[in-house]
Amino acid sequence: MELENVNPNVYNKVNERLITAEEQDDNVVDEIDTREVFDLIRGINDPEHPLSLEELHVLEESLIEVDNDRNLVRVLYTPTIPHCSMATLIGLSIHVKLLRCLPGRFKVTVEINPGTHASEHSVNKQLADKERVAAALENRHLIKVINQCIVSN
Repeated sequence: MELENVNPNVYNKVNERLITAEEQDDNVVDEIDTREVFDLIRGINDPEHPLSLEELHVLEESLIEVDNDRNLVRVLYTPTIPHCSMATLIGLSIHVKLLRCLPGRFKVTVEINPGTHASEHSVNKQLADKERVAAALENRHLIKVINQCIVSN
């Protein structure tokens, strides 16, 4: 397989989140926040490189929105190059990881950060189409690749 981005920029990881006593108290309502969502997906592996999406700045906490009142989570991600052929696979990996980890009440939207990919409209349309996503997740080969990307480190 020939790499599209042979020499990607690699960034430092964000420090681990400090867990407060209040967050560990089961009697306190602890709403899901952007950092919690970021922590769930930051370790997803890039399909081409032995690096996480966080290390490649594909994912950043500042590009995540959580609305607990409306049960919505929105994640924008930034492919490493404007013509990345793995953009849809990366979006599917983020989507699957969140569907598996977040409470079922959340509607998850995953989109390319505007202006960062040549085919962002097409990729976003695919990721927003429930039937296309469901069909993709029934493909044995594709789900195997997604599972390799989202395996916990």
